[in-house]
Amino acid sequence: MPEGPSLIILNELAADFSGKTITGVDGNSKIDKQRLVGQKIKSLRTWGKHFLIELSGFALRIHFLMFGSYTIDSRKSASPRLSLQFPDKRELNFYACSVKFIEGELDEFYDWSVDVMSDQWNPAAARKKLRQQTDTLVCDALLDQGIFAGVGNIIKNEVLFRIRVHPLSTLGHLPAPKLRAMVEQAREYSFEFLEWKKAYVLREHWLAHNKRICPRCNIPYSKAYLGKTNRRTFFCERCQKKY
Repeated sequence: MPEGPSLIILNELAADFSGKTITGVDGNSKIDKQRLVGQKIKSLRTWGKHFLIELSGFALRIHFLMFGSYTIDSRKSASPRLSLQFPDKRELNFYACSVKFIEGELDEFYDWSVDVMSDQWNPAAARKKLRQQTDTLVCDALLDQGIFAGVGNIIKNEVLFRIRVHPLSTLGHLPAPKLRAMVEQAREYSFEFLEWKKAYVLREHWLAHNKRICPRCNIPYSKAYLGKTNRRTFFCERCQKKY
């Protein structure tokens, strides 16, 4: 599943489509595709894992789910969920994703303060929400898009390793410094993720995700599908403390 930083990259790559008029639409999405023809793109934005194409009076939301992808000015052999055509034979194509309309203004629909990569990110509000969910596992909390929009499984695993917290710790037992560190690192690691992915070296910086041996303890990682989210989790039983 593409995480927030990957959507920032898509937004940058597609930036010059802003201001262009959609001249054709196809794909196997069930939305009213004809509604998009003739629409001028007002802006391209992201919120967490959502790619947002803002139009006049409504927007198009692309959610890439687990296996979604995109191409710009080219096509895959698979049928796109949605293909947007523009003048000069340009196009945006989206695959294996969810496509929905959002009516009205995006600023009325989205809370930008929960997006870890937004300029409006509010860490104090995130800490407050976490303190109210005493029985929630930290591995689930980090994937809660209502608190950490944009954080996905890679960021979750890496953040918990960095702050030395076991994924089965509960928020109610987490010491205040650890809770604060979790919030801070969710944002900090997201921006490092963005920098590394742009440089095509993201995997080289993984210390926990998809790894076999803990670099601190030199012992095998535990690997399990944990929490209500049941997502793949890599962790060290020695240096990541369970609270």
